[in-house]
Amino acid sequence: MRKTLTLMPVLFFIIFIMPAYLVAADSVKIGVIDLQKVVDESEAGKKASADLNILAKSKQSLIEEKGKTIERLKSDLEKQLSVLSEETKKSKNEELEKMFREYQRLLQDSDAELRKKDAELKKMILREIFEIAEKFGVEGGYTLIVDKGFILYSNKVIDITDSVIKKYNESKATSKKQ
Repeated sequence: MRKTLTLMPVLFFIIFIMPAYLVAADSVKIGVIDLQKVVDESEAGKKASADLNILAKSKQSLIEEKGKTIERLKSDLEKQLSVLSEETKKSKNEELEKMFREYQRLLQDSDAELRKKDAELKKMILREIFEIAEKFGVEGGYTLIVDKGFILYSNKVIDITDSVIKKYNESKATSKKQ
């Protein structure tokens, strides 16, 4: 539904506005960019993915450690059940339940943090890609550059994804040198 709502203005533009513009224009140059490919294959995208994987692995090790601690306590409690008093059993069970709730909260917090970090990184990369695409469009004399995700078919000749990836990587390399 959301993709359809996003697609509507593009279709409106193509159906109603573009034909009038095409009649008035001497030549129209259209480019298509696969934004997901740019995010996945650009140097900045690869670095963001690697950073996210490092964060995920650190979170996973914390989660596994907490899980092992809970399993160890549960196992110890099961072994001692016959010799513990009712009050001690109750206390140990409450402690185990508290640790399990903390474990679940850790899982949820870690997942939320990873999703937030992923969204932040993608937002930053997409903003930079849009800037590069705009410069690329102006320099190349493009009338329209659209995301491949909204197009059912396009000729591969108008796909400028690889060129945009190259320009994006060059811009990131240039900004690192400065």
